[in-house]
Amino acid sequence: MSNPLLRDIGASLVVFLVALPLCLGVAIASGAPPALGIVSGIIGGIVVGAFAGSPLQVSGPAAGLIVSVWAIVDGWGLAALGWAVLLSGVVQLAAAGFKLGRWFRAVSPALIGGMLAGIGTLIATSQLHVMVGATPPSGGVASLLALPEAWAAQLGTESGAWAAALGVGTIVALFLWDRFKPKRLAMIPGPLVAVGLATGIAAITQVSVARVELPASLGSALNVPSLSDLSLFTDLGFVGAALALGLIAAAEALLCANATDQLHDGPPTSYDKELFALGLGNMVAGAVGALPVTGVIVRSAANIQAGATTRRSAIIHGGLLLGMVALAPAVLGLIPVAVLAGVLVYVGGKLLAPKKALELHRAGHGEVWVFLATVLAIFVTGLLTGILVGLAISLLKLLYTFSHIEVDVTREGDRWDVDVHGAATFVQLPKLAEALEAIPEDAEVHVHIGGLAYVDHACAELLHRQEERRERSGGQLITEWDEVKRLQVRRPLLERSLSSAKRLVGARGDGAAG
Repeated sequence: MSNPLLRDIGASLVVFLVALPLCLGVAIASGAPPALGIVSGIIGGIVVGAFAGSPLQVSGPAAGLIVSVWAIVDGWGLAALGWAVLLSGVVQLAAAGFKLGRWFRAVSPALIGGMLAGIGTLIATSQLHVMVGATPPSGGVASLLALPEAWAAQLGTESGAWAAALGVGTIVALFLWDRFKPKRLAMIPGPLVAVGLATGIAAITQVSVARVELPASLGSALNVPSLSDLSLFTDLGFVGAALALGLIAAAEALLCANATDQLHDGPPTSYDKELFALGLGNMVAGAVGALPVTGVIVRSAANIQAGATTRRSAIIHGGLLLGMVALAPAVLGLIPVAVLAGVLVYVGGKLLAPKKALELHRAGHGEVWVFLATVLAIFVTGLLTGILVGLAISLLKLLYTFSHIEVDVTREGDRWDVDVHGAATFVQLPKLAEALEAIPEDAEVHVHIGGLAYVDHACAELLHRQEERRERSGGQLITEWDEVKRLQVRRPLLERSLSSAKRLVGARGDGAAG
């Protein structure tokens, strides 16, 4: 298919099929009517898509925001959702106006991974309740502890047993499709296959289980915020939750845009423009009381794989969602709630991403501890507190990294090797100086700096002084520049530091001689 418009139309159909069940499931899991999930999908496609700075990213309601939205709905009611989303959009627009788009990416990957994994655990534990027709309690720990009793009680009823069977069947279908789908059917999204099969079984058997409820018209589903609720903005807890929602949605969208850029060869993302589009979309979503929108990697990847060429595919997919809910709401009403819960349990499990922990472990023990602490804190204390805990640990790790140095000295014959790791700053200069001065001055010394993240002028000057002194004593000090490969920027930085130190020492020497 060479025509760009036809390719965008084809891609939009694939994205529509991916987005439809997820829009419904995310809304239900967030404590909102399923129709509001469709409304958010429409806004994410048409409004955000029209102004997006990321050419092939697709926005809409996302699993990563479920916990934040559920906390707002549970704490202040569905009527408060519109104001919270509206405020989050204002924050995003302001951030775009101040050109802060790129700064949202300045977050530790371990913290982001931990946040998503923590959200995944909360989604999975809560939706395991919904999967059997039970109502999940607040909090990750309470939800987990209540699972055995909820399942035992619900499996004793016919509707609960059928709901569980449909939910488990959905998870199994998703797992099998992800791993064994035929190549010629690779473009068919797993959620569509799983939801279609489970819904077909439920329709044929006519089992009595809770199904998706949609209003007769989309207009009646809107949850327009009331001016009488403006007093919410005097509640610091509500304002904090809304601000956190905006920041999390922005970070998720821009990280998704970064990942999306790596999947195609087209123009790169304009982060401030993408943030502006996101803020505009969330202001519109807030004005009608819908769920917040953000960039969604699953839909974006499907969009690219299906051959999309421009933002048109995202916009058209929004139009398809609008057409579906306007022309065929009865079809959506056939879907059992337990089936959508099964999809979200699977999505939550994928967010947990144990592979991410292994990658971070290989990168360094400190990173994996930030990841694990964030996951645990979110699961035990909630999303906002958990993120703050993870951020605090991440900052402490950064401070430790830039105030810690390890100096290992080994000897083999007449050669001494000094391996330096960490950050060589003036704070740690005495430790580095002590290690070097303990080596005989007439020895051959090789200083390995491949493990350094940073070196300041004071330590660079120390190395140069050691070099000069050892030359006068018949020894030699060699700094192994060729080892600095992992971060190439270090070498010119270190060389400039040493060059500057050399000039400074030379100037002092000239002054002393005069």
